[in-house]
Amino acid sequence: MPFFSQAKTLKQDENVRRGNWSNQIEFILTSIGYAVGLGNVWRFPYLCYRNGGGAFLFPYIIMLVFCGIPLFFLELSFGQFASLSCLGVWKVNPLFKGVGYGMMVVSSYIGIYYNMVIALSFHYFFSSLSATLPWTYCNNEWNTYECTGVFDHHSSNDSRNNTWFPTKRHTLPTRISTATSIFSVDLENNTTQIPGRIERRASPSSEYWMYNVLQISDSIGNFGGVRWPLFGCLVLAWIVVFFCLIKGIKSSGKVVYFTATFPYMVLFILFIRGVTLDGAAKGISYYLTPQWDKILQAKVWGDAASQIFFSLGCAWGGLITMASYNKFYNNCYKDTIIITLANCGTSVYSGFVIFSILGFMAHNLGVEVSEVAEQGPGLAFVAYPEALTLLPGSSFWAALFFFMLILLGLGTQFCLLETLVTAIVDEVDSDWIRKHKAFVTLGVAIIGFLFGIPLTTRAGVYWISLVDSYAASFSLVIISCFLCIGINWVYGFRNYFMDVSMMLKREPPFFFKICWCLISPAIIFFILVFSLVQYETPTYDGRKLPYWAEVIAVLMATSSVICIPGYALYRLWCTPGATFMERLRHSMRPAPDWGPSLPEHRTGKYAMVGSLSHATVVSFEKDGQVGLDAGLSEDVSKSFSCTEPRLSFELHQAQLNGPAVPSETEIHP
Repeated sequence: MPFFSQAKTLKQDENVRRGNWSNQIEFILTSIGYAVGLGNVWRFPYLCYRNGGGAFLFPYIIMLVFCGIPLFFLELSFGQFASLSCLGVWKVNPLFKGVGYGMMVVSSYIGIYYNMVIALSFHYFFSSLSATLPWTYCNNEWNTYECTGVFDHHSSNDSRNNTWFPTKRHTLPTRISTATSIFSVDLENNTTQIPGRIERRASPSSEYWMYNVLQISDSIGNFGGVRWPLFGCLVLAWIVVFFCLIKGIKSSGKVVYFTATFPYMVLFILFIRGVTLDGAAKGISYYLTPQWDKILQAKVWGDAASQIFFSLGCAWGGLITMASYNKFYNNCYKDTIIITLANCGTSVYSGFVIFSILGFMAHNLGVEVSEVAEQGPGLAFVAYPEALTLLPGSSFWAALFFFMLILLGLGTQFCLLETLVTAIVDEVDSDWIRKHKAFVTLGVAIIGFLFGIPLTTRAGVYWISLVDSYAASFSLVIISCFLCIGINWVYGFRNYFMDVSMMLKREPPFFFKICWCLISPAIIFFILVFSLVQYETPTYDGRKLPYWAEVIAVLMATSSVICIPGYALYRLWCTPGATFMERLRHSMRPAPDWGPSLPEHRTGKYAMVGSLSHATVVSFEKDGQVGLDAGLSEDVSKSFSCTEPRLSFELHQAQLNGPAVPSETEIHP
């Protein structure tokens, strides 16, 4: 094909009004940054170690193949085909538009608390820019008499107390993690067994976290005022996110060249440093040594399915949103394979980085690796920082580690915020709001910041834990289940398979049809049952939260799910029809303008396209008279109005000019 002809074809594929990625690398890097988040570093390695080491990779890969990759491909193809947000794509089945609203609610919750985690990482990053890490020794004003640092246990307690006097006396948490102590801890009695006496001990990193960074209150209801250093870091986090998204994907697409790639450089540097340390081999052995008897346990399979599901970011709305900016004929199937394998490979690779350092820490303390292994914030802000104090040049390694956490968090946060902004802009769909999209981004960022202020209080960590545990728990599983039902069982997997075939110019593997219809929904249902069976009363650091906090947690989890039946009832009320079943049928039929966004892409059953409206054949019945109308999308949309309840109609997509899939000459091998 001549160069100028090829350039003209590419230009025709450009969605000028809405915009596209400048190139496909930007989409892949953005999606990798979205999927590869903090959970890959601070959750997967611990799950792998706890659930049988190398044996855990077997159920993990099984769940990736039969659930993760099919669902990822489903969402990417869904967004790319319609070039619309997580709300707009439900023109395919208007009754299920509540699924899109549920995704927005989940993204809002996660975006609020995720930026707070980024703020905490900023705080630790700035604290690392000092000659000595502030959590190295126990001679700080926030330390208690119970503090015993790694560098203190060789000297007597009396000698240490003669050299410093803490100005504050704190009450220790009711549970002391074994990861923060160099002694044998009796968790039930909260005591440490030392020959000749019984005392309580805590590491300097745990006290720095609890009493300096958080200045944690005694309960979730006692906010105790704003922690201004955290407040400032939260302001900085939102400013960074806003300016990176100020021009939408055109600006964030350039930023991800750094934010999505630099964490891999940091992981590589930390890996090289970690494996050269004494005890690293022991730590990696704990991480990967297979315990095959554990794969017979249902909990192991449940953890594998849950980790795959949540790690890939399914049902958050971000995958649909990011794919909606792809060009129509982009090979999203290839993108799916690249992104999902990169995500899971990063999880496994992170385990080597984490457990090599933890093995070194256990070697220095003379304890088993199991006694220092942690997950979540306990790993990121307590155990790993303590391990870094043992390294020469600890400030450099700590700054590098927390900078990596910042970038991992930003990669996910970009997509969460863009999901909300794109949904709003596409729903309003006016030239003015598209021209002033930056103001929408600013408004969403300000609202997110205001809702994040309570997380900067002394009780903020309780709320972070609550949101982390409930905002994106079983609600995501239910949303994903309705996503599969709405597309494959109501719209029809044959129809959708033909749509994807038209977009890819070839049929996807038959394997996906089986997974979309049967296997993936079955696994999703298994995850839901597993989540409900494993339900526990919300706690933080061993402290059981009050009943009213549990009620808030449940309301938070169900607030996204309630959007699905709530909007369905609203849609049924507004859809004309003489009977309930008639309304139900009408509300589940695709909207007249469902299909590819650009006219040049509407081939096959979508070929009848006018300059202002999409082709439909409309039959309607009013006062016993039947008539026909074609291509009048404005009139059709008015007939959906609640103000005309007696008007009933049927929409039949025109299939008069060609087959539903591309002809043989259009399908490339």
